[in-house]
Amino acid sequence: MIPVTSFAGRTVAVFGLGGSGLASCHALKAGGAEVIAADDSADNVAKAAQAGFTTADLRTVSWANFAALILTPGAPLTHPAPHWSVLKARDAGVEVIGDVELFCRERRRHAPNAPFVAITGTNGKSTTTALIAHLMKVAGYDTQMGGNIGTAILSLEPPRMGRVHVIEMSSYQIDLAPSLDPSVGILINISEDHIDRHGTLTHYAAVKERLVAGVQQGGTAIVGVDDGWCRDIADRLDRTGKRVVRISVKNPLPDGLYVEHETIVRASGAARSEVARLGGIGSLRGLHNAQNAACASACSLAMGIATDVLQNGLRSFPGLAHRMEQVGRRGNVLFVNDSKGTNADAAAHALSSFADIFWIAGGKPKAGGITGLTGYFPRIRKAYLIGEAAAEFSGTLGDRVAHEMSGTLDVAIASAARDAEASGLAEAVVLLSPACASFDQYRNFEIRGTAFRDIVQALPGVKPVV
Repeated sequence: MIPVTSFAGRTVAVFGLGGSGLASCHALKAGGAEVIAADDSADNVAKAAQAGFTTADLRTVSWANFAALILTPGAPLTHPAPHWSVLKARDAGVEVIGDVELFCRERRRHAPNAPFVAITGTNGKSTTTALIAHLMKVAGYDTQMGGNIGTAILSLEPPRMGRVHVIEMSSYQIDLAPSLDPSVGILINISEDHIDRHGTLTHYAAVKERLVAGVQQGGTAIVGVDDGWCRDIADRLDRTGKRVVRISVKNPLPDGLYVEHETIVRASGAARSEVARLGGIGSLRGLHNAQNAACASACSLAMGIATDVLQNGLRSFPGLAHRMEQVGRRGNVLFVNDSKGTNADAAAHALSSFADIFWIAGGKPKAGGITGLTGYFPRIRKAYLIGEAAAEFSGTLGDRVAHEMSGTLDVAIASAARDAEASGLAEAVVLLSPACASFDQYRNFEIRGTAFRDIVQALPGVKPVV
């Protein structure tokens, strides 16, 4: 835990008592603050009370003595309308911040030069974060990973030299961290997302930009420049004098890192040098993972990690569970769990990564279905449709893709494994990338992915992928 000493002797309101909120309560108390805990959920309030915290209805108490409101990222700060607690805080002149801001203040107070890597982007945040943490461990750092990827930032060990914090950040968390100042800031990409919470794509992009714009003096801003929003951001950072490393997987760059023929290349003027090779690394298949790997490699270089250590780290990266996770092989058949592919755009990344696919798809449908995936249909040898979306997906596939109505995941796996093995293809891939939510048959994508893994690994003759 990281004790928050910056509010010692003062009273702080904490609204939102889920994992990060309760961690904030503990960290503030450990640092000498008095905590008033609140939540719209009576169950969460009860848990905070059981943990020994004073709880109150912030609608009815006086705000005169509150030094700050620590807000959960789940509560809207601006759009579609500020949460009622935010309005209360503004009326009382109380600052509204989040747990990442508390971390940043503690780091500045106690270890301002301790390495702090912050990662954001519309897509690829979690994989890039996990990959950077893995690379740091391989390089010998005491590595603390958290934030949006799972562990609340204040539940990690405190900043110090020799210890690196690798933190995934959503736009909501950035919004609540006004003095965010990583030593390495990474913006992978920007596309339309979370407009309901930011109002416009312009505002969403501006929030994302703050992560790299805030990089501390002498630090490095790493920006993927394969979309127009990020290209403009990189140019603005250049004009402010920041050290900017541009990343591309689509085009060679005159200066920065780009991917060409499964190789990460570093360019500086007329000079070109090989940084690392991605060919044959199953956990980093596909153009999207090449972008993640290039960003992670740029971070490693900024941290002074040698290229041979970087290459070893890339090759040993196991990948994230439920994201292009290779869960087994039987003969010529590779089984891949991409249960995180809960919409068509996410499934497109997986479909683009393989040539001969026996595709398991379906679940609770989302707007647009799979109409945007027609360009990948030639890669699909056969589809196995499950859940509520099966009939809709069948209509979209029509005569263009052979398919069957499997209904449930276990039936789909058995049929796909049989057909893939009988195909005689050099590498047939049984791919679960549902392009749907899981809620019709599973509580979340993790449970669905775990079911896939367990069923596959119980098939006769299936061996782990090494």
